[in-house]
Amino acid sequence: MISPVKGAFFIVFILVLTSFPFKNIILLPINRLELSQGKHMKQILLIEDDTKICDSINNYFNSEQIKLHTIFDGKVALETINHLKPDLVLLDINLPNLSGVEILKEIKERDIRIPVIVITGYISTAVAIETMKEGAYEFVTKPFQLEKLARIVDKALQEKKGEGDSSGFGKIDRPEDENLIIGKSPEIVEIAKLIGQVAPTDAAVLIMGESGTGKELVARAIHRNSLRKDRPFLSVNCAALPESLLESELFGYEKGAFTGAYQKRFGKFEQADKGTIFLDEIADMSLMTQSKVLRVLQEQEFERVGGNQSIKVDVRIIAATNKSLVNCIKEGNFRVDLFYRLKVVSIYLPPLRERRSDIPLLADHFLKKYAELTGKKVSEVSDSAMKVLVKYPWPGNVRELENNIHTAVVMSKGGLLSPEHFPIFNDSKEKLEIDFEKIKKDYHKIMYAVLDPLFPKILANSDGHIYDHMEEALEKTIFDLSLKYFQGNQVKAAELLGVSRNTLRDRMKKYGIF
Repeated sequence: MISPVKGAFFIVFILVLTSFPFKNIILLPINRLELSQGKHMKQILLIEDDTKICDSINNYFNSEQIKLHTIFDGKVALETINHLKPDLVLLDINLPNLSGVEILKEIKERDIRIPVIVITGYISTAVAIETMKEGAYEFVTKPFQLEKLARIVDKALQEKKGEGDSSGFGKIDRPEDENLIIGKSPEIVEIAKLIGQVAPTDAAVLIMGESGTGKELVARAIHRNSLRKDRPFLSVNCAALPESLLESELFGYEKGAFTGAYQKRFGKFEQADKGTIFLDEIADMSLMTQSKVLRVLQEQEFERVGGNQSIKVDVRIIAATNKSLVNCIKEGNFRVDLFYRLKVVSIYLPPLRERRSDIPLLADHFLKKYAELTGKKVSEVSDSAMKVLVKYPWPGNVRELENNIHTAVVMSKGGLLSPEHFPIFNDSKEKLEIDFEKIKKDYHKIMYAVLDPLFPKILANSDGHIYDHMEEALEKTIFDLSLKYFQGNQVKAAELLGVSRNTLRDRMKKYGIF
């Protein structure tokens, strides 16, 4: 039994406690947060200044197993972490008084084991790279599905439950060029997150993708965000050099190793010691050179051409290819052991046609770049031109887009880029030439040659139903031209087309051909 005096004291204590003006914290004041911690209840701290998002996450997450605590202000968040010691943090990037990146760094310095899930509406590849590099568990962009966020939270809590003590990576500076990788599409954001995760390690990376997608840019981004960023980054195009020269380029040679070797030369691996070497188009490397690269990966040593002394190096290898290495292995042109050594982490760069939402951003970036370089006062791509750029399939990917923007800036006479300024819009072929002897009956190649120079204009005037229009137009054109060629002789036209006269007459009626 509680005495009347103690009971009265307890009531007064509660009244005083609940009337205290705690600010910036929703749901529970700090001292009640500490009292609410149970053995099995997970404490999640949400640092977010959007009240609608706070309410929706709070309604979804609060349960018997999870207690969610919400804070609006960055500085107050850091003070609260010391008291609460949360199991997980949900962190917005744009906060008053202190940025999310600064809070993330501070959290990781205090306890690297706390998983931090960054949630943001500000989609930036530079921010994604930096937050993942600084130890964020995941980078989630708004708007997001609560079910998806819940799965990420559950996985993070499960992994934290089973981990022991660990130490973090050393501090790493921000990348020199925040615009190194341009884009806000989900595909590019995922790549940026992966770069942030893999950069601080020494793991070999294999970058795959079509020519012109930006594989070297990704390699440079990995290097710039690594602990080797102050050391050399050397790039070698394996397809640009014959076998004998490539081996000498990579590993160097001793004096007298071959005719013309008048003095010893250091190769790229020695020059890149303590840094990173980027082997572009590695699928074109000979099997013999592949075996020497494999040795560098395994032993971090090699011998110069014409030498017998083993040379030790500390080099990170990043490789890239626009070919399928699996097919190369099947054909006997690539070593399977080297493939798995290179593919510790693999990054696939999608072609530009699969991330069209990035085209306006890339176009604007290249426009500013070449306007400054050429001194042209060009500030904008017209709506009609942008429509062409977004719809065009870009077989040459980002590189082709950049070249088109460069040309358009040079050719412009005002501040606005119009469709006629772009090479893809203009038919650069004065005369259509098709080698029918070579093509023979490959009608796809014939149609491709005919439509290729016209396709940008077709796209510019499309209402989004190109297939239906082209299918009908092609059929009408074939029947019309066949009758014209045989001067209206239906028997010969039907024979040429390989259809019955009834089919021919039906199409003539359908398309109004007389």
